[in-house]
Amino acid sequence: MRDVFIRNEREQQLVQYARKLAEQIEETAAIYDESGAFPFDHFKLLEEAGYFRLTVPKKYGGEEISLYEMLLVQEQLAKGDGSTALAVGWHLLTFLNVREAKLWPQHIFAELSRKAVEEGSLLNIINSERGKGNISRGSLPGTTAKKVPGGFIITGEKAFASLAPILKQFTIIAYLEDENVTAEFLMTKNEQVEVVNTWDAMGMRATGSHDIIFHDTFVPDEALLYRHRPNEINRFLADGRIYSLEIPAIYLGIAGAARDYVVEFAKNTYSYSLENTIAHASHVQQKIGEIEVLYQIARRTLYSIAAQAEQHPTDKQDLAQDVSIAKYVICQHAIEIVTKAMQVVGGRSLSKSNKLQRLFRDVQCSRFNPPADDVVISQLAQSLLGEERKQGALQL
Repeated sequence: MRDVFIRNEREQQLVQYARKLAEQIEETAAIYDESGAFPFDHFKLLEEAGYFRLTVPKKYGGEEISLYEMLLVQEQLAKGDGSTALAVGWHLLTFLNVREAKLWPQHIFAELSRKAVEEGSLLNIINSERGKGNISRGSLPGTTAKKVPGGFIITGEKAFASLAPILKQFTIIAYLEDENVTAEFLMTKNEQVEVVNTWDAMGMRATGSHDIIFHDTFVPDEALLYRHRPNEINRFLADGRIYSLEIPAIYLGIAGAARDYVVEFAKNTYSYSLENTIAHASHVQQKIGEIEVLYQIARRTLYSIAAQAEQHPTDKQDLAQDVSIAKYVICQHAIEIVTKAMQVVGGRSLSKSNKLQRLFRDVQCSRFNPPADDVVISQLAQSLLGEERKQGALQL
C-alpha cells in the first residue's frame, strides 16, 4: 500500500534511508532493553550514516531537513528501537529548533554544527530536576548560575538527561541569581560535571537518561546562550512549539511496529479450530481493523499539522494548541494500538522474548514526555472557559 504521507522522491529516499537503519538497530534493540546499557554501537551506526547532521543547516555542512522530513525519518527509526530514536531525537530537535528560532549567538551555533557534522558530536537540552517541580509549568530551576569574573559558577543537579553517556556538550536551564531570571547555558563535560547512573526505567531503557551533577562548575561568559526574559517567547515556545511534534512521531513509530507485527502474526499463525490462519477469525479482523483506524488517525493528525506549518509558516505561532492536542491524541492512540496488538497475540505477547512486551513498555513512556496529558486538558478547558467568562462579563 502506498504511503500517502510520502509526497515526493526526496521524502521517499529519506524514508528508505531511515528504514534501513531501523532494520539494523532492531537486531540488537532487545539486548539493550534487557541490559539497560547505552547502545553505543547504534549511535556509531547513525553517525557513520550521517544521521546526526540531518537537521544541521546546509551552510554548516548539514542536510537541513524540514520538520516534516524529520518526522518521517524519526517515525521509521522508532520502528527499529524506540530508545535510540527518542535519544537521538533530542539532538535533531535541538538543531532544528535553534536553527529556526535563531536565539543563540551565531558563532557558537556554527561551531556546534561543525562538531555535529565533522566529529559526530551530539547535543541535548538537560532541563528536568528532581524535587523542584516541573520547570515547564513555571517552577524555577534549582540549578543556579552565580556570576564570577570571566564567567559563571554552575551548581545543581539535573535528571532524565537523555544521551548522558555519549554527550560531550549540552545545554541546561539555570537560575541566574544576580539578575533574577533563568538562562540557557552551554556546558562541557569535565571533572566538575558528574554523570550518575540512575536510569533504570520500565521502558525506553536504553536512552541513557541519567542524572548529572554540577560541582561548582565554571563556565566562561560566552557559555550563556540567552536569557529567558519575562513576557518574551523563548526558544522552547517559539513557533507554537511545532518542533516538539518529533516526540509523538517516535511513539507513533513504536505503534507502527506493533501494527506491522500483529498483521504478520495474524497472517502466519495457524488455528486448528479454524483450519486456517487466525487472520480469518472475525474477532481478530475486528481488532486489526480498530488498530488501523487509530493508526491512520494518528498519522493524519501528525502530518497534516506539519504540512500546515510548512505551507503557511506565518501560522506556526498559532498552532500551539494543535500541537498539544496532537501529542495527546497520537500518544493515546499509540498506547491503545500496542494494547490491542497484544490482545490479538495473546499470552505469548507477555513473554520477555516477544517484541510486543518491549513495545508496550516503551509506549507507556509517552505519558511522561511534555506536555503531560493533564496540562493539555487543563489548558484546553481554561481557554474555553476563559472565553465564556469574558463573554459573561460583557453581557453583565
